[in-house]
Formats: sequence, structure tokens, C-alpha cells
Amino acid sequence: MKHPLPALALFAATAVAVVLYPDLASHAGTTPKAPGAANSASRQAPPAVRQRPRIEVVFALDTTGSMGGLIHAAKDKIWSIAASMAQADPAPEIRMGLVAYRDRGDEYVTRVVDLSSDLDSMYAALMDFRASGGGDGPEAVNQALADAVERMSWSGDDNVYRVVFLVGDAPPHMDYQGERRYPEIVALANARGIVVNAIQCGSQHDTARIWQHIAALAQGDYITVGQNGGAVAVSTPFDGELGRLAAEMDGTRVFFGAGDAHERAARKERATAKLHAAAAPEALARRALFNASAAGEASFAGDHELVEAVTSGRVALDTIAADALPAPLAAMSAEERRAHVAAQATKRAQLKASIARLAARRDAYIAAELEARGARGDSLDDKLYDTVRRQAAEVGLHYEAEAKH
Repeated sequence: MKHPLPALALFAATAVAVVLYPDLASHAGTTPKAPGAANSASRQAPPAVRQRPRIEVVFALDTTGSMGGLIHAAKDKIWSIAASMAQADPAPEIRMGLVAYRDRGDEYVTRVVDLSSDLDSMYAALMDFRASGGGDGPEAVNQALADAVERMSWSGDDNVYRVVFLVGDAPPHMDYQGERRYPEIVALANARGIVVNAIQCGSQHDTARIWQHIAALAQGDYITVGQNGGAVAVSTPFDGELGRLAAEMDGTRVFFGAGDAHERAARKERATAKLHAAAAPEALARRALFNASAAGEASFAGDHELVEAVTSGRVALDTIAADALPAPLAAMSAEERRAHVAAQATKRAQLKASIARLAARRDAYIAAELEARGARGDSLDDKLYDTVRRQAAEVGLHYEAEAKH
């Protein structure tokens, strides 16, 4: 994993200057936003700047009773997968979504979590899923694929790697009257530039045959893993400290805006609190690595985070009305606000640098442990990484040959 320590140091040195002299942003051609007006559109690069490549990935995940091991593995490893995707050069924008599926007659047929750069909220939703239901063999695979292709907010831009990972251990029902079947749905995915990869858990022959057919039709990969997801779990002496540093970094966020922006910020903070309370230390460590990366900035900050908005030049601090600021900042003078935001920017950069240093030690520890176990290359996240590495090259994303865990 590459850790841009010089860039982090430069950010720490320049953040104060950008915060204390917001007029520099307008001199650079940035138009100050009206109070509370910053939104997702304001994150788009100016026309003269080439947008970074983007990864949009949806997991269509069987959540019936036989999938307990895989669901547990997904909860443990989703941040590892995100951090691995973030290692690309150039650093991509990453959005993730989820379709959980069971079958007709179960508690639900599908549940959809739309594509979002806010991985905290996506992970908080994943934490609520439990393996249950099923039992009759085939599942609602066709409906899950249809929802993954049609109910997600896929972008229509160029330079985007769009991918669905279908993960399950049972074939689709092909006997439901009036339901579209996977060949038609995969054809629609192809037309929209969405690759579908089929991951089979276990070794059921009927599933293998159809999963291979789906992958072939979708120009994707067919991947097999054990029923438990093939996860390789490595705890390190650095996980707890990485989680603590990430929590400190969360504390540097200052959300602003009113109405919908305020509610989105509140949901994000609730999701963050939930994962700190319930996620495993290893998952919190991997989240720290992702949030400290360039690709993780959007997930960490969201659309209405003041420190990022001001230091990036998207928003001039002095143009934000007091009623769009949190109460402690609203009570400050303009000079005190600038000083507070500058201090948070500096602290954040220092925390990112500390995370990068610990991450390097963690990488070395895990590499040695996996070498000793002879466990490299065969886990679910290894296989996902290899698939992403090859397929994302088509949109200009380049990865090292071996995944980090």
C-alpha cells in the first residue's frame, strides 16, 4: 500500500493558509456557495480538470440461512475490499451498494441499499443483515440481479468501472410466472456497461452451471469460495490503535447546512457511532486505512463537512451564514471560526500521517503472518481484488499485483 506522507505533510502546512485566507479560493476561480448550498454537484471537478476514475460496485448477496459464514465474512472484510480498491493509481472515487436477497415467502425478497460514497452508512446497513430463511433450494436470484441493475443510481459518465458481484450458493427460481430471467437482465447490464461477476459459495452443481453462464453472458468472472466465504482473518497489534486514531479523525468533522443537509449529517453520525460500538477491531482498523486514503475522502467527509469544504476551496468560510453552522461555531467571531477550522484541518492531517505510519507496520505484520500460514491468494477478498485489478484497467485504473488485507 502506498502512503503519501509527503502529501499529508504538505496538506497540513497549507490547510491553515487556505482556511485563514478564503479569498484565495475565489481568486482561483471558485465561486463561493450560498449558505447551505453545497451539494454533491459541488464535488465535481471543474470542466478543465479531468475527473478521477470512479468505481461503482454493488454486492447482490444471498442472505438465506446457509449463508451465515459468508455474511459474517462480508461484515469483517468489506473495509478491506474498499481499502484494496482505493490502492489504484490514480486514486478512484468509490461508491458501493448492496442488494440482500432471499426468496418469496421469506421475511423479504430483496432489500436494496443504493450506491453511495458514504460507506459508513452502507456498512451500518450490512451489520443489520442476518442469515435466515430459504431452505427450498432455488432463491430470488433473478429479482436480485434486476434490482442491482435497475434500482441503483448508476452514473452515466465515462471513465467508470461499474460492477455487480452476485454472491450466493443456490440457483435462481426459473419457474416464477412473469418474472424476467437472468439472460435478459444480464443483457441489460451489458447495454449499460455493468460487468457482472458470479461468486459461488460451496459446490452445488446446479449453482455452478448457472453462475458460470451468468459470468459468461456478462463478460465477468466466475469465482468459487468455501461456504464460509474463504476469509483469512489476521488480527494485528496495531488494530486497536488504528481504530482509536480513526475515531479521533471522525471527531475533526464539522458538519454544516440546514434541512436535508442537516438530516444527512445526523444519519452519517449515527452510522459512525453504530460501527464504533459494534464493529470488530480489525474492521475498524481497515476503515481507518480507507478513510485516510485519497479515495476515502468522500466517505469520510460527505457532502457538507466544513473542514474539507473550506480547505479544498469549494466553500469560502466567511460566506456561510451563522444559522447554517453548528451552534458552537455560530457563536464564534469570524476570526475564531477560521482558527477553529484551521486547527481541525491540521489535526486531521496529523492523524492521517499517524495512520499511514501504523498502516505500514500493519502491512508488514500481515504479510509475514500470511506467509507463515501459506494463506496468500485464496481468500474472497484476494479473488475480488484480482478481478477488480484486471477489469478496472479498462477505465485507466492500475493496481499492484497483490492485495493488501
